[in-house]
Amino acid sequence: MPEGEGSVHEGEKIYQAECMVCHGKNGFGHTADQLAGAEMSLISEYPEKTIGSYWPYATTLFDFIRRSKPMNAPGSLTNNKVYALTAYLLYLNDLIGKDEKMTALTLPKVEMPNQDGFINIYEMETTHQ
Repeated sequence: MPEGEGSVHEGEKIYQAECMVCHGKNGFGHTADQLAGAEMSLISEYPEKTIGSYWPYATTLFDFIRRSKPMNAPGSLTNNKVYALTAYLLYLNDLIGKDEKMTALTLPKVEMPNQDGFINIYEMETTHQ
């Protein structure tokens, strides 16, 4: 993970300026995917794959934002802004507290609800040989 840090409060400001137009207020979706608020959504007929319900690792969220956002200028956000946005989105999904900061040390420690929800095909191959 790269150096940097960002708080939930900083992330909220960035989200409102850069992300809300597509992802809606509080991440509930608009013209782009819903990012928060879909509890137990993976068992429904049309699952909502939000950060809190689907993503297995918080570090993957950081990487996705860093490489692909904002849509009109992918990769243009500083590490601090990416950490802040990641913190805010984790907060919206009730995964961290509102006064927390994300850094290279704290982000990998966030436990995601669906971290065991994926099948490791490589592990299956070695156990079935």
